Amino acid sequence: MSCRKALLELDRCGAIKLPAPRHAFISLATRREVAPPPISPVEGDLTVLGKIDIVRIERSPNSQIWRGMLDAFHYLKSGPLCGAQARYLVRSEFHGWVGALSFSACALRVECRENWIGWNDAARRERLNLVVNNSRFLIPPAVKVQGLASHVLALAAQRLPEDWEKLYGYRPVLLETYVERERFVGSSYAGAGWFLAGSTHGRGRKGTGASIKDVWLKPLTSDWRAQLCQVAGIAQPVRVVSVEEAPRDWIENELGRADLGDQRLTARLLKMTGQFYENPMANIPQACQCPQEAKSTYRFLDNEHVGWEGILRSHYLATEERLRECEVVLVAQDTSTLNFSTHPKTAGLGPIGNHLEAVRGLMVHDTMCFTVKGTPLGLLDVQIWAREPLEGSPKERASQRAVKSIEEKESRKWLESYRAVSAVQNRCRRTKMVMVADREADLHELFVEHEKTPHGAELLVRAERSRNRKVLTGEDNHDYLWNILEKQPIIETKELLLPPTEDRRARKAMLEVRACAVSLLAPKSKPHLPDVNLWAIFARESTPPEGESAVEWMLLTTVATGQNSQANERIEWYAKRWGIEVFHRIIKSGCRVERRQLETAQRISNCLAVDMVVAWRIQYLMMQGRQMPDITCAIYFTPDEWKALCTFVEKVKKPPTTPPTLNRAVELLGRLGGHLGRKGDGEPGSEVLWRGLSRLADISDAYKLYN
Repeated sequence: MSCRKALLELDRCGAIKLPAPRHAFISLATRREVAPPPISPVEGDLTVLGKIDIVRIERSPNSQIWRGMLDAFHYLKSGPLCGAQARYLVRSEFHGWVGALSFSACALRVECRENWIGWNDAARRERLNLVVNNSRFLIPPAVKVQGLASHVLALAAQRLPEDWEKLYGYRPVLLETYVERERFVGSSYAGAGWFLAGSTHGRGRKGTGASIKDVWLKPLTSDWRAQLCQVAGIAQPVRVVSVEEAPRDWIENELGRADLGDQRLTARLLKMTGQFYENPMANIPQACQCPQEAKSTYRFLDNEHVGWEGILRSHYLATEERLRECEVVLVAQDTSTLNFSTHPKTAGLGPIGNHLEAVRGLMVHDTMCFTVKGTPLGLLDVQIWAREPLEGSPKERASQRAVKSIEEKESRKWLESYRAVSAVQNRCRRTKMVMVADREADLHELFVEHEKTPHGAELLVRAERSRNRKVLTGEDNHDYLWNILEKQPIIETKELLLPPTEDRRARKAMLEVRACAVSLLAPKSKPHLPDVNLWAIFARESTPPEGESAVEWMLLTTVATGQNSQANERIEWYAKRWGIEVFHRIIKSGCRVERRQLETAQRISNCLAVDMVVAWRIQYLMMQGRQMPDITCAIYFTPDEWKALCTFVEKVKKPPTTPPTLNRAVELLGRLGGHLGRKGDGEPGSEVLWRGLSRLADISDAYKLYN
């Protein structure tokens, strides 16, 4: 093939003249079609599939199955594949074939890949064969199993080096793949620990134009760069702009696209985030572990080109990529205050209480995405501000607020966040996004905003009883919201687990559920606003435990709720709002952001942006350990980390030969943080996990030193 290509190039440039072809080229389109194998529709998590095997194709029957599946469901069909190659089928213990993938020769030259590796031309020419391309990857449309794609990619990356060595006599050290931006976002690769190295320019191999593709890379060995960057056994200079230590793969995915105007600032951000994550409870000097690193971190936070908005924008993009894989996403909004009264010299703070000027800090309003099972997918919007000094009495301030429009009040935070979420919803039409909020968001303007926003996110808001607004009951008649719902028949009795609060321990509650459609009238003070049509769900505990007040939720939603199961589902959705309270607790108690002594509000805000990403990751790890217990922990822990964790906690000298499951790793991490693991103790929570992570950083460093 190489000779034929060279002859054609010589003919095109006029160096030689080839005779006319004697035979017509037979394209792949004319070959015999192969029917795809029967594929059973399946939905759920990984447990519904049982054991998952990666089967290398060596015989004709499996080859026909692979080709039939790719030709039927993959937009590139089954081929041709270039150069050396290995093909695989994915088999489920309970459902048969559930996927297919292949690996083949890598691209000859890709600028962002070469920059990421640090290749010069000589090293690239000699070591190109050590890079292998994931040229096809397919999960058929009928298979809708959360986490399957990332799990398959992780298994394939573990198996491929050995198979490749058997086939071709050498082991690859790096995988690559190209994800077409207009079709996919690459979330599965990110979940399997691949790095986003950049994107192609869209010129194509012949310069005639092609779609832009994101370039994802996966190192297969710890010394991959050393193996790739040498010629005839001699190490070559590495063309890497930054000398920073390579960050964790998940950090690269979350913050690697931060546009701070200088690659060195982005590299510092990635390294700093890794230091904060490895020791979330430490102050900056403790996390950085040496004066020079601490000084660099302080200079980064004080840099005029660094802003918390730019830091988080990259994380927003990663969140959007994850939520595209979900059918329904719950988007919780809430406001929290950060109290820095113990640091009175900090500039740029404002009052955070209603009466005491001495209580000073920052206001934070964040918007977090969750799956319907409660797994946090990441932030989509954050607002940070310092209030102006309080003027006048509380009564005077209340009268001034009454005449202001919502755009002039702090309440506009709900509208701004809703607009940000709706912009994402408009880009992700296949995912239904439902904004979930507590009673503070019971604003008529918010529901009006939904009605005037095409393709906007849905709303699910708990109503404030003190407002008890009017509902239209006839042409000129009206009644109050609570009166209307209390007259409705009980459609369901639902048991719900209530999370603990300052005034209540965690307990189960039996709720009587009522629901109906309502038309809310605009408040008297806002006659310019239209009425809004909603569904109301009223859930109340009829027999609370002695000494405790009854639980009562009045939920207003724009999502149609006409059946018992739908009303129950809306209640379950609202209960998942508790996840954002857990997130705030991790920020304050785990990352200890209120103890940061950074002298200015701008530095605090920049540091808070990093702490938010760290807090999300801790919460994400906690929930994944519960909901996807059987996947390998290698997706979330480096080899040194899981080996150190196993040997230290289990008091053994040698680590296991294969990574433990994620649930087992989280259990060991919890034990490291003080979780006893008794029958009645439940799963490890966020507090023991952040304590465990703080210890694991030192333990894994010691493990690397002595192994």
